[in-house]
Amino acid sequence: MPVSPPQDTTSPLWASTRPLVLAGIGVAAFTALMLLAWRSADTLLLIFAGILFAVFLEGLTHYLGRVVPLGHGWRLAIVSVLLTALVLGMVGFGGATVAGEAERLGQTLRQQSGTVKSWLDVRGIDTRFLDFGKLKEAASQGGSEAGDDAKSAPRAGGLPSPGTLLSGAGSVLGQASMVAMAVFGAIGNVFIVVVLGLFVAADPRTYRDGLLRFVPPRHRTHAASVADDIGITLRHWLFGQLVVMAAIFVCVWLGLTLVGIDGALILGLQAGLLCFIPTIGALIAGIIIVLACLASGLKGVIAGLAVYLLVQTLESYVLTPFVQKRALDIPPATLFAGQILLGVLFGLWGVALALPLMAVAKVLLDRLYIEDTLGEDAG
Repeated sequence: MPVSPPQDTTSPLWASTRPLVLAGIGVAAFTALMLLAWRSADTLLLIFAGILFAVFLEGLTHYLGRVVPLGHGWRLAIVSVLLTALVLGMVGFGGATVAGEAERLGQTLRQQSGTVKSWLDVRGIDTRFLDFGKLKEAASQGGSEAGDDAKSAPRAGGLPSPGTLLSGAGSVLGQASMVAMAVFGAIGNVFIVVVLGLFVAADPRTYRDGLLRFVPPRHRTHAASVADDIGITLRHWLFGQLVVMAAIFVCVWLGLTLVGIDGALILGLQAGLLCFIPTIGALIAGIIIVLACLASGLKGVIAGLAVYLLVQTLESYVLTPFVQKRALDIPPATLFAGQILLGVLFGLWGVALALPLMAVAKVLLDRLYIEDTLGEDAG
């Protein structure tokens, strides 16, 4: 059987079609990579959160090295022990207080939400959208009401039927299992972030050099410089954001305490935590504070709103521009649009991690497009 001769890769036909074939392979590979990333977006964002925690640990280890002349491993161990002790101390000494205030705040918010709904109903405003969960539950149960009524009818002696007892037990167990799965899922996500952060922070250069091996050797030095810039930008943004969050927590807590609002500690805590999410987090925190202040009357609402607006003005025009000027210089409208886009694409993870993701994107655009492609100064 004759054997066909090998293809001549130097022929004019192959030379002319080679770029087209390589472009087609590149497009197909890029499309497959994007589809894979889309299907595993939650996992990738969880990994990115772990990398952020690693940046946080590495930053603390770096700053500790300016004070304590020890090796990287010893400094990371000291930082980990101190953070663990801090978390356990906060849970042990302040956990009961925070839990109690959170429970009282939840009751207040439910009561005041009902008050607002009644106020809107009196003025002819349709508020059925506020009962969407109840409507959905009623619709899902509407088809089986007749059968349930027949099953739940008491038998002789006033005792419910076994079917009623079993269905009630199943409903309780179903709700308990859903709560348990949600709790275990949250604990699992936190565990993944912490463990991944510890592994990466223990030897960050190994992971950095491993990723750089996928870059062609002639571009490896430039890629290392870009990767270092991304790490420095994330470190500056993260520590600056922590400073802003702590400042908002203290200011809201002290301000609401001075004007006599109940639950000032938990309100300040939620305002500081929601500050991590730009724009939307501040709006949610403000709504929660206003609802909580309704229990103190009109004067309480005005005082609480004034405190929060004052704190937000301080954060928007003083704290964030001063603290984050070295890390993230993106116009507010661009941040808001990017946050909406990432929220639509990736849900809650996209909203929560919008700022660090946009910080990474800004470094890549500055270094790889503006400087390398356009030849302009990104600064």
